[in-house]
Amino acid sequence: MDSKAIRNLTNILLDYSLELKEGEIFIINSTYLAEPLLLEIYKEALLRGAHPVLKVTIPDAGYVFFKYANEKQVTFIPPWAKEEVKNASAFLNIMAVKNAKALRNADPEKMKLSNIASREILEIFQERETKGELRWCVTLYPTDGSAQEAEMSLQEFEDFVVSAGHLDLDDPVAYWKDVDRTQEKIVKYLETKKEIRIIADNTDLRLDIQGRKWINASGKRNFPDGEVFTSPIENGINGWIKFNLPQYYMGKEVSGVYLEFKGGLIVKYHADKGVDFLEKILESDEGAKRLGELAFGLNYGIKHVTKNVLFDEKIGGTVHLAVGRGFPEAGGINKSVVHWDMILDMRDGGEIYADGELIYKDGRFIVEL
Repeated sequence: MDSKAIRNLTNILLDYSLELKEGEIFIINSTYLAEPLLLEIYKEALLRGAHPVLKVTIPDAGYVFFKYANEKQVTFIPPWAKEEVKNASAFLNIMAVKNAKALRNADPEKMKLSNIASREILEIFQERETKGELRWCVTLYPTDGSAQEAEMSLQEFEDFVVSAGHLDLDDPVAYWKDVDRTQEKIVKYLETKKEIRIIADNTDLRLDIQGRKWINASGKRNFPDGEVFTSPIENGINGWIKFNLPQYYMGKEVSGVYLEFKGGLIVKYHADKGVDFLEKILESDEGAKRLGELAFGLNYGIKHVTKNVLFDEKIGGTVHLAVGRGFPEAGGINKSVVHWDMILDMRDGGEIYADGELIYKDGRFIVEL
């Protein structure tokens, strides 16, 4: 990425997404591959009077861990990890991969156990976030690994990332503030509705959303962003859905995912590819077989799959559902160590009804907002 894009991304993350303040403890997680962005963020965080803590890892450490760690090691949580979550005010995770498929063949049982072991940390994190004591954001620094996974050259992928985040503008923060205002209209509209029905090929799913709050995701937690989401009523989901895009979680790919719901619980599932991994994740805990999220992807600058959920769940013209952990700020009460976003492309014949009225067709809202 060129220096202008790096400066713009840094300013967006610190001043718009995280609203970093003087004296705050600021945890920055990434790999050494993001060095140009890390150094700029570190410098600017210091200039803002914060206390930045760099946590930089080696790209293949995850592979080594899941290959050689025993059960005790897989489930071990360092005591200082809990202290970080209890004391830090802001967390930034910068994805910067050397090989996006590094964990493709990792032991799914070990990955499941590691996920389960993180439950207490996740609960502390979520409680502090709900109270407004903690802020977080996830972004990506383009690397050869992520470019190859998206089937692009590095330069093409860098251009894609810059375009998706509008980092080439003189004032990208103003752009994202405008996105915030536009999406707020959608949020206000959806909060007047009681039920959403999704119709697509091999899909007919009803979701009770009565009384739930919709969240405007306009660059605060993810960057780039562009979605609105809620947590549907946990026992108010019935029907079936067949996801027509490949799904990615913890470095694994699962495609052709089919889920059937009754009273909010997944009662039947299968996949064309990766069904064993799907089963492991859904068996992680009781909450993994319920939904924690319903969302509309609204970033029409992202048009195709990159095999990275940061971008793919925002594709304009898609919806996504997440199995597992819900959002307390939206009214969600489902608890799980899992939060797996699964994406459905609605751009070719998909329809969404709200309280029986057709409101969305072929990937776009068709009602006045």
